[in-house]
Amino acid sequence: MPSEAPAPVLLSHRVPDLGALELLLAVARHGSLGRAARDVGITQPAASSRIRSMERQLGVALLDRSPRGSRLTDAGALVTDWARRIVEAAEAFDVGAQALRDRRDSRLRVAASMTIAEYLLPGWLIALRAERPDTAVSLLAGNSAAVAGRLLAGEADLGFVEGLFIPEGLDGTVIAHDRLVVVVAPSHAWAGRRTPLTPQELAATPLILRERGSGTRQVLDSALAVHGGLAQPLLELSSTTAVKGAAESGAGPCVLSELALGEELSSRRLVKIPVAGVRLRRQLRAVWPSGHRPAGPARDLLSLTGRSSPPGA
Repeated sequence: MPSEAPAPVLLSHRVPDLGALELLLAVARHGSLGRAARDVGITQPAASSRIRSMERQLGVALLDRSPRGSRLTDAGALVTDWARRIVEAAEAFDVGAQALRDRRDSRLRVAASMTIAEYLLPGWLIALRAERPDTAVSLLAGNSAAVAGRLLAGEADLGFVEGLFIPEGLDGTVIAHDRLVVVVAPSHAWAGRRTPLTPQELAATPLILRERGSGTRQVLDSALAVHGGLAQPLLELSSTTAVKGAAESGAGPCVLSELALGEELSSRRLVKIPVAGVRLRRQLRAVWPSGHRPAGPARDLLSLTGRSSPPGA
């Protein structure tokens, strides 16, 4: 039976770390272990210990030590040439990595469902602008399904959705809670009723609704499924503003986020109708592709929503 091949020795176990190589280069420059130690910001005993450790690791003597100073051995001079190339390559690597970070931090692509895009994100983006004035932000608004699609396609760095669950392929965290409310124009028959609607009445009534795929529609479909499901919609519209406009015109009742109705309710252009026996609350979430925690400006924007960092960060 053939013997198994020995496990490879990792390069990191055979090559001195960058700090040790930088110390060796400092010794070559100064001709003194003490001055080299000061140059790299460590004590002379620590520098001497690091050089001895490197000599044991490589199996060769690197320095000849004397009262007059430290001189590179022939092996030490050769290792110093190699060390210089490694340190220069590491510096180039660091410059390249910083350039990548700068490019990442120069822009932020946000995708958000309509309610969050219209009523929450503007305040967060103003605060982000104060912290990161050089970051260009683009906002793509759509329903929750569209937000998930943009994230999975790599077209957005951070998303915000309103549905009942985190879409497949994404991770996320709850950033706020919201409630859906039934509203009608003051001229509608429901505006004068004294008792709450029942779930069955709401389910049986043709409503002005957001389109399928929106978080609002998802929550309403789920809440009324056990009460017979939604009746055929009176109208299906793709924006909150359009739904509100149709309801204000007297076309019929609609169900929208309470966040979106502050002005209309305070001016009584729309009237809130209580509903008993059905839960119309929902969670608002920040979401991102699974396994890719927000970084740079995306992480900073997430912190402005009330979360200091995503779970596990």
